[in-house]
Amino acid sequence: MNAPEQPFVLREDHDGVATVTMNRGDRFNPLSVGMIVALLETFDAIAKDSSVRVVVLTGNGRGFCAGHDLKEMRDQAENEDWLNTLFNTCSDLMIKITQMPQPVIAKVHGIATAAGCQLTSMCDLAVVADDSRFALPGVNIGLFCSTPAVGVARNIGRKRAMEMLLTGELVDARTAMDWGLVNRVVPRAQLDAEVARLAAVIKSKSAPVIAMGKKTFYQQIEMGLSSAYSVSGQAMTCNMGFEDTSEGIDAFLGKREPRWKDR
Repeated sequence: MNAPEQPFVLREDHDGVATVTMNRGDRFNPLSVGMIVALLETFDAIAKDSSVRVVVLTGNGRGFCAGHDLKEMRDQAENEDWLNTLFNTCSDLMIKITQMPQPVIAKVHGIATAAGCQLTSMCDLAVVADDSRFALPGVNIGLFCSTPAVGVARNIGRKRAMEMLLTGELVDARTAMDWGLVNRVVPRAQLDAEVARLAAVIKSKSAPVIAMGKKTFYQQIEMGLSSAYSVSGQAMTCNMGFEDTSEGIDAFLGKREPRWKDR
């Protein structure tokens, strides 16, 4: 009798942090249809869970994520409807990360290439081990990384994104940080501790304020200057009506720690 297939994604909750782990480490956690759907379902559930304050996305095995499942794609190469569904569903996943009320931290080790690099770029924050490597290597196999470029170019700018896209070369962790793709680079042994430290800092803030602030950030970032200021100004006006905002200002003026309603 065959052993039951392991789940594509594992979720573990602890003290307000949901850790989501891609669970195909033997193959560098490819974004197959099954993996994408499992991630979408997991993120949907977390977004509705008010007990979760921060999400950590990581991968089992020797690397974070090597991108799409090329064997699966090759088998469906003549099926245009299937391919459109794959890329559209993957785009839904990337957008879902920005729409979640909780901040999402990518915890990266090893390689994050093609759609795996895209996944890193679409998380709100990224903390990576110093052994991490990033690439948009589709050009090496004749498949330009057009969808991964959407997220990556919005992090690192056009010239650097085009360098990654045109050469397919690996970028080391320090370069990725210098370019703005990731926030922190730490020794592999310190990766868990640094992610936990960053999550604890975020958890110490007001959950409603974080949720509204994240939503507004992604609304305004693609707008023109005038529209961006209009949306952001309306958001700040709304924010001033929050109970936690009154508490936060009173605490600051009173030189004490705030007592958030929804800690």
